[in-house]
Amino acid sequence: MQFNPIPQFLPKLLGGMLLLGGSLAAFAMEPKVVASIKPVHSLAAGVMQGVGEPRLLVSGGASPHEYSLKPSDTRALSEAQLVFWIGPDLESFLVKPLNNVKDRVRAVALLDAPGMMILPLRKGGAWEPHQHGHAEPDHDQKKESPAEHDHEHAADHDTHIWLDPVNAIAMVRQIVAQLGEADAAHKADYERNGAALIERLNRLNQQLITELAPVKSQPYLVFHDAYQYFERRYDLSAVGSVVLSPEQRPGAKRVADIQARIHDLHARCVFSEPQFQPALVETVIAGSTARRGVLDPLGAELTAGPEAYFQLVQGLSSSLRACLSGA
Repeated sequence: MQFNPIPQFLPKLLGGMLLLGGSLAAFAMEPKVVASIKPVHSLAAGVMQGVGEPRLLVSGGASPHEYSLKPSDTRALSEAQLVFWIGPDLESFLVKPLNNVKDRVRAVALLDAPGMMILPLRKGGAWEPHQHGHAEPDHDQKKESPAEHDHEHAADHDTHIWLDPVNAIAMVRQIVAQLGEADAAHKADYERNGAALIERLNRLNQQLITELAPVKSQPYLVFHDAYQYFERRYDLSAVGSVVLSPEQRPGAKRVADIQARIHDLHARCVFSEPQFQPALVETVIAGSTARRGVLDPLGAELTAGPEAYFQLVQGLSSSLRACLSGA
């Protein structure tokens, strides 16, 4: 009887281990990517489809204006290859943590993406400077580079850039470029996904131009001044915001001024936000004919993923049309 030193099962076992090892190696090659807020996460997830999935920091109804990192967030940042965020003037909670890992993690501020349209903060009348516990900014200054910017003071520009689908296209292009550089093995995948996303965003923009045209002359107030990019793109008639800072309840004089503005301008609607105080809107519309609507600039109740950006922007259009048309 001939002795076979290699058990019959061993070649199959080794083959299986090789296959498993290949799968693990492929998994390990997926880039570790973190995104700050849901709209940014959605665009990054769309670009990364079929390759990997970014980690979202600010989820649910949390606000980036007052978010605190959890230990798991800090760990994810330290292990990331890329972090996509709007920039220090929106997600100020990320400034120090990103500075701590700057030698090994690439942080990409999408506010600085090529081709981005940047609007100045509004001031005067019902558009007093947008405050987040900072000193009043000088709106006549030019936009500073990240190295020059003093993050202890309010910015001179509006950071809600994602609410313009044309800006979202610039964001996608930057995400594609950064991922392709960090992960050359999947560069073609990122470019293909990015091209498909840009095509969808162009269609979305054309759709909203048509949808919002019938209500663009109707005056309304927002909860805080977060929608300038959307209003500018679709020529809407926002006439003020209820609060200067979403974290601080306005005083009696501010409430009275807003009530007078609603009456004088015949505002059709006043919009609350799910992240902040809905009862305040009920207070300011009391005694008027204005209706209350809800606008959500972050997609608090949306499932994070590639569809969230489109659902968020289409939701803004639906809410505005429903309230302003009286439907």
